[in-house]
Amino acid sequence: MQHSHEALDRPGGFSRAGLLSPLRHRDFRVLWSGMAVSLLGDGIFLIAVAWESYALWNAPAALSIVGLGMALPTVLFLLAGGIVSDRYDRRLVMMCADAMRAVAVGVIAALVIAGTLKFWELVLLVAVYGIGTAFFTPAFEAVVPDLLPRDEFPAANSLDQFVRPIALRLAGPLVGGVLVSVSAGLAFTLDAASFGASLLAVAAIRPRPPAKDETNTSALVAMKEGLRFIRKRVWLWGTLASAAIAYLLFLGPTEVLLPYVVKNELHASAGTLGLVFAAGGLGAVGSAVWLGGRGHPRRDISLMYGTWTLATLAVAGYGLATAAWQLMLACLVFNALETAGTIVWATIKQRNVPSSMLGRVSSLDWMISIGLLPISFALTAPVVAAVGVRTTLVGAAVLGAAVTLGALFLPGMRNLERQPREPSSATPAPAARTSS
Repeated sequence: MQHSHEALDRPGGFSRAGLLSPLRHRDFRVLWSGMAVSLLGDGIFLIAVAWESYALWNAPAALSIVGLGMALPTVLFLLAGGIVSDRYDRRLVMMCADAMRAVAVGVIAALVIAGTLKFWELVLLVAVYGIGTAFFTPAFEAVVPDLLPRDEFPAANSLDQFVRPIALRLAGPLVGGVLVSVSAGLAFTLDAASFGASLLAVAAIRPRPPAKDETNTSALVAMKEGLRFIRKRVWLWGTLASAAIAYLLFLGPTEVLLPYVVKNELHASAGTLGLVFAAGGLGAVGSAVWLGGRGHPRRDISLMYGTWTLATLAVAGYGLATAAWQLMLACLVFNALETAGTIVWATIKQRNVPSSMLGRVSSLDWMISIGLLPISFALTAPVVAAVGVRTTLVGAAVLGAAVTLGALFLPGMRNLERQPREPSSATPAPAARTSS
């Protein structure tokens, strides 16, 4: 299952240069052609898996269990994914992960079309999908800086934040809503095919072997190095810890209950759910476009935490909404603010984490940030049973925002803002790649 949180922490940044300039580089262009198709399929999957879960079992516990089935394997295998992406050809890692996810979604499609899909089968197959995601995510985040010269990172990051929400949150859900109305099996089939397109694109880029000094390092030592790097930097460990707690509080309820509200409270269709998600995509795109030409902010940590706090508060809109347009507005505001903070966060990581450790730090970032997400999914249904759907959403927003804002005041959190704005010399600049 492609969670919406996949859109919350991607490589991002600001660029005053041409948004399309990184596409001059052949390998980056090929990789992103495949990724754009895959992201479109993931947006379709967002709608299809939510609607199919509630079609099989129309209760909040249904999507809670499916979400848990996806999130737990992802968390458990992220460390392995980071180590593998730093020790082996990242291209091969991504290809294997795409193949695994294509097979998992393809089997779901076949079972839905045959009319024989059982709920436990859906949970098992999204677990396989989650393992593939655990290996693909750190490998992808680590390989992108290898494909471009350093001075084109901001432009590439801005392009990422422009294309990703268009495909994943805007076009994909719109198409998904229409397809699910016709046939959920067709929607799953197209998503499986999109992973095939991504696999072919990754196969077409040139292999890049891992750094020589990493190949003789044990997995345990390699991961300890990553943990030690994070522990010495409050901007890293503080952000990851606060994200873990905030996601525990608000992300599970949001993932589970937004589709439930559309289906059971508003008595609307899958097409309406697609429109709600698409509004979020529109907000994310607008935020990326507006911020893309403004340059990296000097008070980047403060801006990041400010936007994330307001974004989390916007989740309360899901619990207060009584009409689809209100859900759309809340989703738009949430994604616009979340994207703004994410753009700053991922650029900070790129500028301050050495390339040789980026795979491990990325995997630890994901693992720690979403480490409590399985618990969030597991707790959502009992909390809803105790206090109700709407109270759960509003409470999750208020508590999550309080935790997020509190992390800004950790001692030393804003020290990074006082450093020179140039990228850290500790991060080696990758050699410029031949452009076509």
